[in-house]
Amino acid sequence: MRIAHVITGLEMGGAEQMLYKLLATLDRAAFEPLVISLIEPGPMRAPIAALGVRIETLGMRRGLPSPGALLRLVGLLRAFRPDLIQTWMYHADLLGALARPLVGTRPGLIWNIRQSDLDPRHTRLGPRLVARLNGLVSYLAPDRIICCSQRAAAVHRALGYRARLFEVIPNGFDLERFHPDDAARAQLRAELGVPAAAPLLGLAGRFDPQKDLPTFLQAAALVRAARPESRFLLSGPGMERANPQLAGWMADAGLAGAIDLLGPRTDMPRVFAALDLLVLSSAYGEGFPNVVGEAMACGVPCAVTDVGDSGLIVGETGAIVAPRDPTALAAAILRLLAEDPPGRARRGVAARERIAAHYSLARIVARYADLYQSMQRGTH
Repeated sequence: MRIAHVITGLEMGGAEQMLYKLLATLDRAAFEPLVISLIEPGPMRAPIAALGVRIETLGMRRGLPSPGALLRLVGLLRAFRPDLIQTWMYHADLLGALARPLVGTRPGLIWNIRQSDLDPRHTRLGPRLVARLNGLVSYLAPDRIICCSQRAAAVHRALGYRARLFEVIPNGFDLERFHPDDAARAQLRAELGVPAAAPLLGLAGRFDPQKDLPTFLQAAALVRAARPESRFLLSGPGMERANPQLAGWMADAGLAGAIDLLGPRTDMPRVFAALDLLVLSSAYGEGFPNVVGEAMACGVPCAVTDVGDSGLIVGETGAIVAPRDPTALAAAILRLLAEDPPGRARRGVAARERIAAHYSLARIVARYADLYQSMQRGTH
């Protein structure tokens, strides 16, 4: 079965990473892929190409419509003759809808929606307009609409998308890559100078208003006041000493000597394994945050704000609080840290078991494969 994946770009976001995991795991004897990027591919191009997957680009400029790109897409699809087109994110969804009638072979079309927040305070006008246009097009074009989170599906149903087409397939996690690792825990703590018994709390993500770093830092200051031995780390693009805004916030919170800034990392399983607790302080916009599932797969409980599907992922294995409330977040963290070692160990085991039961990569990829095959049979 030939599947053409059309995606806006190949950056380091959740959609791109899920596409990579899907391509790496699907049976290549059963599914032949082609990846088409609307704009020049970013850092995920190399790992996808290393899988032996062909990648093409339409050379579009971000935010600008291009009739020429549509013609190039049609040409690529006609040459590839896909059985199915799967598009990822709004602009690719729209372009895929426009291209499909021109391909000739009438392939199936699956849209993939990742966004869970279209609040004009947080989302640019362009994506909001395309999202609303797609709501109208959804009655004409796609055969199915996949969302990565229940929240994303609810938001788009409310926008008027064709409700009966929706299916929620969450992100999946590689339980062999992300797992508890006592040796990695000890090594990373030694590198950072964190004592073995000191509580280590981390936040992983890019430096972005969505992540609400001020709430995390204010909560961390409250935790540090109650548990002075606590240490913290921040990992992700922009989480670096050279970031003056972040340095100022840390100084204001009195935490400059208690936080390690790791910046972008390629060894996130080691980072998660070193933690006692992962914190997600996001104020808005999360759909299905990968870092929560990855940390839980490493046996690390999570304290999260109730944004997107974060609370659904965590369930009873961690703590869930309202966004933008550092006092409540600190109280939840302290409550989890107050458990005795056996209790904390049981909570970590339960976190990993929850990911294995509901969000293992094998389970999620099997759902995609079943959907593809059912569409080919005409039974979905």
